[in-house]
Amino acid sequence: MDLHLKDKVVIVTGGAKGIGKGIVLALAEEGAIPVIVGRTQADNEKARAEVEALGIQALALEAELSDPSACEKVVRAVMEKYNRIDGLVNNAGVNDGVGLENGSYEGFLASLHNNVVHYYLMAHHALGALKVSKGAILNITSKTAETGQGNTSGYAASNGGRNALTREWAVELLPFNIRVNAIIVAEAATPQYDRWISTLDNPEETLRKIHDRIPLGNRMTTVNEIADMAIFLLSDRSSHTTGQLIHVDGGYVHLDRSLIRD
Repeated sequence: MDLHLKDKVVIVTGGAKGIGKGIVLALAEEGAIPVIVGRTQADNEKARAEVEALGIQALALEAELSDPSACEKVVRAVMEKYNRIDGLVNNAGVNDGVGLENGSYEGFLASLHNNVVHYYLMAHHALGALKVSKGAILNITSKTAETGQGNTSGYAASNGGRNALTREWAVELLPFNIRVNAIIVAEAATPQYDRWISTLDNPEETLRKIHDRIPLGNRMTTVNEIADMAIFLLSDRSSHTTGQLIHVDGGYVHLDRSLIRD
């Protein structure tokens, strides 16, 4: 199926690794021009090289998005290069373990800047260009807003904010035909997840227990499965889909817990 994404310019924050990189490569395979935004330029350039190996151009921009001024600079750089923005994927963030009992005011605010404030600012600064292109916004969010996790108040609150902003922006941007949706991720196989598992006392046993709790196939969601949904939602093939929180999670959040095998 042609997703009509050829030559569309799409910004992907956190685009050098994990889910973001998967979305970048999926966009490139459809002929889109991905803008890879990340805090480490060496990683951004590696991702750009993979895109260019597919015969597609890409732009790699270094930015620490927890700095509010960086968001405006990214959008300005994209407009200077391409003079258009057709899509925005807000993806960058980190499950930083800022809890309630052992957290702090400063840590909580920093978590919000790391995980949700830049979602707002990227959309705010890109909005003028998205109005012209009648583009799409996609927010990547986490199950933690719905299920909780423990000891991660900042990240959970940020994801609740991401979900709420998805619905709010979908309403506000109706007059401009800008669609806004979210993909909610549960247990996905990414390098960041692998690093977390490796810090545990018994990583193999923990991973087995996690797999057992994922109803569909008793396995992790792959980056490619998330990316496939992402490019559909960015494309005009989903032209009447907006304000949706779509779980790509093998049924983890909503299916009956009795399905968990012993």
